[in-house]
Amino acid sequence: MVITAAEWMVAGRRLVAAAGSVVGNRYRDNFDVLHLGNERPLVVVADGMGDGPGSSAAGRTSVEVFVREAVRGNGAAALRHAVAEVQRAVREAGSSLPDLTGCTLTAFVADGSGLAGSDAAGNGAARDGTAGNGWTGVGPAGNGVGGAGVGGVGEAAAWIVQLGDSRVYRVRDRCFELLTTDHTAAWLGMLNGWYAPGSREAQRDRYRLTRYAGHPGMPEPDLLNVSLRAGDLLLLCTDGVSDQIDDRTLAQVLDGSVDPAVLVERLLMRTLDNGGDDNATAVIIAVR
Repeated sequence: MVITAAEWMVAGRRLVAAAGSVVGNRYRDNFDVLHLGNERPLVVVADGMGDGPGSSAAGRTSVEVFVREAVRGNGAAALRHAVAEVQRAVREAGSSLPDLTGCTLTAFVADGSGLAGSDAAGNGAARDGTAGNGWTGVGPAGNGVGGAGVGGVGEAAAWIVQLGDSRVYRVRDRCFELLTTDHTAAWLGMLNGWYAPGSREAQRDRYRLTRYAGHPGMPEPDLLNVSLRAGDLLLLCTDGVSDQIDDRTLAQVLDGSVDPAVLVERLLMRTLDNGGDDNATAVIIAVR
C-alpha cells in the first residue's frame, strides 16, 4: 500500500492531505484513478464502471482532462466547462471500445485555485514525499484563495465537484456528515419513498448510475462551495470504501488529531479486513 501526501496553504489555512488506493480481493486490476495535486490544492477521484478496457479508459481520461481543464478558470462556470470537456473526451475514448466506457468523477478544488498560469500543464501528480509544498493563490481583488467563497472575502473555501456515487464526507465540530449525493436510482428511490433503504429494490438499484462521465446525455455535475475551517476533516472516497465501511465506523475512524496518512491507511486496511470486495480509494484533507 502506497500512501501519498501533499500540503497546501489556502487563504491562511494549512491543508494537509493524504491519499491511497488498494485493489482489494475481487479484481486483478485497480480501476480507481486518483490525482493528488502536489503544487496546488486539487484532488480528483474516478471510479471506473465495470472491469474492462472501457473502465480503465474512462477513469484515466476523466482525471487527465479534469486536471488539465480545472486550472483554466475559476468558479462554477469554469468547473462545469471542465466536466463538459471530460464528458466529450470520455465519449470519444469509448467510441472504439465494445464495452461500456464510463466512470464516476469526484473532485476537491480550492476556491480560486483555477488561476491562469498556476500549474496549467497539469504537473504535480500524486507521488510519495510531496508534503511541505506551500501554495498560495491570489484572487482578483488581491485576496488569498477563497476570496469569492461562501464565507466572504478572504475566507478559505473549496468547490466539491460530484458526478456519480463516489462520496465526500466532512467532520466539523464532531459532526459527521455526507456532503454529496449519490447519483443512483437507489438514492432517488429512497429519497422519494419508493422503497426502504435495505430493500431488495434498493440493493438492485444501488449500481444503476443516473449520472456519470461518459453518459450519453452528458449530464452536469453537482457543485458545492464549502468553507474550510480549522479543525475540518474531509474524506473523498470511492464506493469501495463507503460500501464496505458503515457510516458509524467511518465517523469513529475519522479523528482529526490523527495524521491524515495514518487515517487513510486505517480506512483502506479496514476495507480489506471487511472482504476487499472492490477497489478502494480514500483521500483525507485536514484543515489546520
